[in-house]
Amino acid sequence: MTDATPLDGEDLPHLLLVDDDPTFTRVMARAMDRRGLRVSTAGSAEEALALAEQDMPDYAVLDLKMAGDSGLVLLPKLLELDPEMRVLILTGYSSIATAVEAIKRGACNYLCKPADADDVLTALLSEHADLDSLVPENPMSVDRLQWEHIQRVLAEHEGNISATARALGMHRRTLQRKLQKRPVRR
Repeated sequence: MTDATPLDGEDLPHLLLVDDDPTFTRVMARAMDRRGLRVSTAGSAEEALALAEQDMPDYAVLDLKMAGDSGLVLLPKLLELDPEMRVLILTGYSSIATAVEAIKRGACNYLCKPADADDVLTALLSEHADLDSLVPENPMSVDRLQWEHIQRVLAEHEGNISATARALGMHRRTLQRKLQKRPVRR
């Protein structure tokens, strides 16, 4: 846990940054601190929830895929603590299915990595998520369509690999291999 709080910074807007990549977290926390936010960081959903219970943040940026609970699992728990909290899902593995799921669960926005501090602030402070921007003007490749479909079915089965494999008529190990690959280009 890192707390980049100036001694007189209690009245600054508080941001909880949750990501299991310590380098990314450290760099983003420093950048947000320079932009006038009081930043707390956590490397897991469990650590983030404990921090939020101690010192309620105004904003939260959650990594979608982390060891343990994902950002999608943490999201409603944070909003239970404070329904007014603005929560952004940030991910390196974006899909339309996870973006829609994040918004359904209460995220104010969804942003793909790489993103800099200005991108994150803009997404956190914007009034409405622009899901249309996730849908490309050019048609997707067949491989990308397959990847999107797998992500949608996985979201429908709440991340359960075995249930998703059964629904897709695919062997579980084959599905695991497909999920370990980066998303194919459009």
